[in-house]
Amino acid sequence: MTPLISDILDILAGLLGGALLLRLMMQYHRAPFGNPVGRFVFALTNWLVLPLRRVLPAVGRVDTASLVSAYLVELVQFSVMWLLTGQPTSFAILPMLALFGLLRLAVWWLTGLVIAYAVLSWVQSNSPVVDVLDRLCAPMLAPLRKLIPLVGGVDLSPIAFLLALRIASYALAYLQAVALR
Repeated sequence: MTPLISDILDILAGLLGGALLLRLMMQYHRAPFGNPVGRFVFALTNWLVLPLRRVLPAVGRVDTASLVSAYLVELVQFSVMWLLTGQPTSFAILPMLALFGLLRLAVWWLTGLVIAYAVLSWVQSNSPVVDVLDRLCAPMLAPLRKLIPLVGGVDLSPIAFLLALRIASYALAYLQAVALR
């Protein structure tokens, strides 16, 4: 039963935490929220972000309420799993696990965004989603585009970025293993 609950918690925390990270990125890059993606993100996250905004003001373009909310979602997920499994590990380790969980979630969502961006760039869609993805992905890919030339008219910067994200994922797993020793 615990693996099923763990999977359900992963899905729920991934969806909510990912929406919170997407909200953070959209606000940082000043992406429009008047499209279906923005409305979905607001509908899913307002209940958590708006109350936190009263005590956590933005720092520059960084929406600290969205960032702290995403961290809290991960912390709740790890706390529930800790309670359900009754592991002998200390409760004090959960904040660090939540931080690593948040970083892994960010890598996972960035991977999805870049893959969606690359696929939609091939079909030249006029969807409002393309504009949002372009605003979010183009700044991350710009430094790589300066280094990697087009090959036969194909932009290879998303592949290089995905490789960097995969390396970051391995590094996070290693750092987490070292930190938990």
